[in-house]
Amino acid sequence: MVFHKEYLDLLLVPSGLSIMFIYHLYLLYRYFTIPHTTLMGFENNDKRAWVERIMQASDSKSIDTALNVLGSNNNGATFLASVSLTLCSLIGAWMANNTVFNSIIIYGDTRPETMPIKFISLLICFLIAFACFVQSSRCFIHANYLISTPDTDIPISYVELAVIRGGEFWSLGLRALYFATTLLLWFFGPIPMFVTSIGMVFFLHNIDKNTKPLHNHRSSGKSNQFYKRVEETTSRATLL
Repeated sequence: MVFHKEYLDLLLVPSGLSIMFIYHLYLLYRYFTIPHTTLMGFENNDKRAWVERIMQASDSKSIDTALNVLGSNNNGATFLASVSLTLCSLIGAWMANNTVFNSIIIYGDTRPETMPIKFISLLICFLIAFACFVQSSRCFIHANYLISTPDTDIPISYVELAVIRGGEFWSLGLRALYFATTLLLWFFGPIPMFVTSIGMVFFLHNIDKNTKPLHNHRSSGKSNQFYKRVEETTSRATLL
């Protein structure tokens, strides 16, 4: 039986995608069960403390700072959404002229019937990234409205949910771009795609894990001194 180079795509491409899917399922399991061991869970702890301090603040300077922070996140999500949509347009141009990837130096399946599958797979990843970044921007805008509402009794958990969901959609958009990177290497053959998938898993594992203990956020020193004075005054009044 003669081994054709087209068989490599049937073996290496599903294997590379399976490795990345299994890793992200493992990361999702850790995120929901033991979130403090993941970078996203570590960041969510800081975000909750930030939202709590901002909602407790009464001065306009703190509110303006919070709106600037959310505005920066919103601008980043909007920029990446625009980049994803632009790359979708470029894929359409590549599909019209795909003779570049039919070179004989590419060891793999370069048949014209296979090229649309590669383009559509890459297009789906960029569209998913675009949708996730748009949703991230929507969540940050919603948090903007909640924080800037004057004289409100909005629960802190509502703002926390909007901020954390915005970060989660941001992370999902980045994951879609990571998958798109591996699929982009598929155009140069299944071997570069498989090697990139393995390297991407090692890279993501190093940046997704967290070994630091969660910080127990407390009030600032001025607030602690204020409460200490109140307790001392109360204790003196009780003794008298």
